[in-house]
Amino acid sequence: MTVRLRARPMLLALPLFLAGCSSMPSMPHMSWSSLNPLNWFGSSLTVTEQGVGGITASTPLTETAIKDGLNGSYSLRSGMSMSDGKMLSFFQAMDGKDVKLSVSGEPKGNVQRVDVMDSAVASQWGVKIGTSFSDLYTKAFDSCVKGEGDDAENVECKAPQSAHVTYVFSGIWHGPESLMPSDDALKDWKVSKIVWRANPLQTGQAQ
Repeated sequence: MTVRLRARPMLLALPLFLAGCSSMPSMPHMSWSSLNPLNWFGSSLTVTEQGVGGITASTPLTETAIKDGLNGSYSLRSGMSMSDGKMLSFFQAMDGKDVKLSVSGEPKGNVQRVDVMDSAVASQWGVKIGTSFSDLYTKAFDSCVKGEGDDAENVECKAPQSAHVTYVFSGIWHGPESLMPSDDALKDWKVSKIVWRANPLQTGQAQ
């Protein structure tokens, strides 16, 4: 009986708390996802076949949608860039001065790509920044290609379980820049970026 009497005030207070939240005035920088108790203890973002956190192929490339999809865990800054002759819009998710994620796509369209550089965010298969090549692959053939653009010195490999997720590996290679590093050299390379794309990749390609 004593336990029930002590618990009753808490049960009575809960509806009042929820009612108070529903009547709170709208605040300019508040993300309603931040009121979810599951988000009170930090980011729980995961890279999956469908996307990153709450960001999927159907997410509009807008600040509001992206911030909500990332659980309000980062501050955002926006910009424009060119890729293969196409204009792209992007949002960088910032932790202080550090870029932790980059979300991009065509202007006024949906999200097409998310680049993850945050070591706190892993794939659904347990891969995160710092995972070794040898933990995932025995050889690069038919899974990896030389990186492009900012990743020209790196190697990008399809996740074994996914057509949408790739891992960018960085490391030391003393051979010609135009060639794929040998499997023996790659075994010690580490994941430096996890990439999710809305459009599935073809086997052996990372575009």
